[in-house]
Amino acid sequence: MTTATTDRSTGGDQQYEIAHLKLVPKRHVGRMIAAAVVLALLAALVRAFSVGQIEWSYVSQFLFSPAILAGLYNTLVMTVAAMTLGIVLGVVIAIMRISGNPVLSSIAIGYVWVFRGAPALLQLMLWFNLALIFPTMGIPGLFEFRTVDIMTPFVAAVLGLGISQGAYTSEVVRSGLLSVDSGQYEAARTIGMTQLKMLRRIVLPQAMRVMVPPIGNEVIGMVKLTSLASVIQYSEILHNAQIIYFANTRVLELLLVASFWYLFVVSVLSVGQHYIERYFGRGSKSIRSAV
Repeated sequence: MTTATTDRSTGGDQQYEIAHLKLVPKRHVGRMIAAAVVLALLAALVRAFSVGQIEWSYVSQFLFSPAILAGLYNTLVMTVAAMTLGIVLGVVIAIMRISGNPVLSSIAIGYVWVFRGAPALLQLMLWFNLALIFPTMGIPGLFEFRTVDIMTPFVAAVLGLGISQGAYTSEVVRSGLLSVDSGQYEAARTIGMTQLKMLRRIVLPQAMRVMVPPIGNEVIGMVKLTSLASVIQYSEILHNAQIIYFANTRVLELLLVASFWYLFVVSVLSVGQHYIERYFGRGSKSIRSAV
């Protein structure tokens, strides 16, 4: 390939060959140095675990032990129960928040302010010690129960984590509802839909595209938050791992076992979240491709 230029000083045409020139890619020196540093740190971390005082035989021994698997089951049950309560409360509080009723809206704002402001661990301990405030629960003269018998570690953990989660979920649901165009609401009212039917058939299906990613992240976060329930003696993974290493003093090995199961559950949930997001995001993808 050739190119012709005119040398104005001599007035003649000169041709310069550029076919012999080679295209040299730009060298990203900073990127290469950063990658080398990260790989070196990763290698140092792997070496530290390999030469450290870790008895890997204990890790393999307790990885599938009945106590650890029972803790895994309890962790999953707690995650489902707390997130179910949190999502139900979140939807209700979000609808109250955007309603035109000033009383309901004020109650929703106060709920979010209180339960989003108090630490989850504090709420767990308050629910677990509720008997100090209300010794009995029920209707006087008809039936009464001792609060200490009702407020078991499981119930206290579900209430503490679920109600706290409801405050966060309500903001996610509210943002999803507000993302739906106001014309959709008006069209639903025009054809005579009730408020509940409008939410179920028109609004929520469109809002799910906005709500699913953050709620999926909240579910993954709840798996890890269940470890707080070990403080009130709920038998989840971390609590059962602590009981074992209190007996055999293999602290780090049992913590690695618990870490493995947390990572496993989170990885499975992340895959599920990916497919759910792709399902609800089908409409937006088709719109973007058309544009």
